[in-house]
Amino acid sequence: MKSYLDWSDYKDAGMGDAYADIPKQGGDFAKAVAVCINSRQCETLARGVMCPSFRLDQDPNLSTGGRVRLLKAALNGELGSGGLFTPELVEAMDLCVSCKGCQRECENNVDMSRIKVEYLAQLNARKGLSLRARLFSELPELLAKQHWLIRLTAIRNRHPWIANLAERLLGISRHSPLPEPVYTARQTTLKEIEGGQPVVLFADTFCNHYAPDILTAAVEVLQAVGCQVTLIGVRDGEERYCCGRTYLSQGRIEEARQQAEQLLQKLAPYAESGMPLIGLEPSCLLTLRDEYRALGLGEMADLVAGKAVLFEEFLVKGVKGGKLNLPWSERAIASQQPVVVHGHCHQKAVGAMKSMRKVLKQIPGISFEMVDASCCGMAGSFGLEAEHYETSKAMAEQALLPALSARPEALIVANGFSCRHQIKVQADRPALHLAQLIRLRMG
Repeated sequence: MKSYLDWSDYKDAGMGDAYADIPKQGGDFAKAVAVCINSRQCETLARGVMCPSFRLDQDPNLSTGGRVRLLKAALNGELGSGGLFTPELVEAMDLCVSCKGCQRECENNVDMSRIKVEYLAQLNARKGLSLRARLFSELPELLAKQHWLIRLTAIRNRHPWIANLAERLLGISRHSPLPEPVYTARQTTLKEIEGGQPVVLFADTFCNHYAPDILTAAVEVLQAVGCQVTLIGVRDGEERYCCGRTYLSQGRIEEARQQAEQLLQKLAPYAESGMPLIGLEPSCLLTLRDEYRALGLGEMADLVAGKAVLFEEFLVKGVKGGKLNLPWSERAIASQQPVVVHGHCHQKAVGAMKSMRKVLKQIPGISFEMVDASCCGMAGSFGLEAEHYETSKAMAEQALLPALSARPEALIVANGFSCRHQIKVQADRPALHLAQLIRLRMG
């Protein structure tokens, strides 16, 4: 079996352990699969994230352990001629939403999200790439170069017959509106902060093209706490950089590696100088910190990963004393605004919700509560895909939507782009990024 990701981190996993049950084929990839100890912790409905699809009907094959059992059987040649592509395994992996919950909640930290990227690459090599997968994976480049896409998305959302046609031709659900890119160019003022702490802010595709106000808010907050901000990835500059997340999510590893190399070349000098590399979109920033290590990019990937932090993590650890010495407005101090916070799965997987909580506690005039929910169900393009729309909606209905319905007067905070879109689609309510909430309460 040819592996497309670098699995050398697992070269010693299970070696010398008679009970490791490492499959006969698959090399280091097989060892990564075999770190599961079959405790079935993932087959419970305890608090946490994993496994969103298992939580719907408790099908054991849709848990982390269930997917491991099927993968082991396939690698051992026990699933017949279909092997890795037997329908049972294809369905189980198809319904993995790459939430990364198992990386935190599984006792042995099975990395099913990385395993799925490898699996999709294997599937692409066997069956080829669908037009829908090509469109979703190339979205950042299309947004940067093909301005007709902005108009087409808006037209599709306003004309049901076009949405029906797109579902038949591309498999994009007619029930879900697509996120609409904006025409407005980024208008963010970078101030010279004398003696300010130098930081890099990575302008990801989703902030750049869908929510530039988040980028503006983040710059204003960072400057207000005394940072000298350098923007990387701006949409109106000559240089455009993308983390490659959309390629990875569709199993296009070589294309993702090429984008990663370009971004690493840009970020490495800043990382070498010790500057924090701040990200706003959890899935994008954590791609730098996690998936890049599996792309075989060596020390440069480790260097950048070591300086990559989420916006909320920086505010807690990077700001002097962890205190937001901001000019809060008198109205904000005097008011009492309820806030409901939904965490992106990847935020939860790296423990960043603790940082969210610490930051929120410093914002005057709000009372907040964290939604105890698994995945919102959008999960990148998952909730936009026709065959997954009902599953996506059901995931949202388990805990997220009831929590929002119980607090109709509350502001909603969700740092994930997919999460905000799911909330808009299923709850018909807007959601803010943490940076926007802080700016809202500032003078």
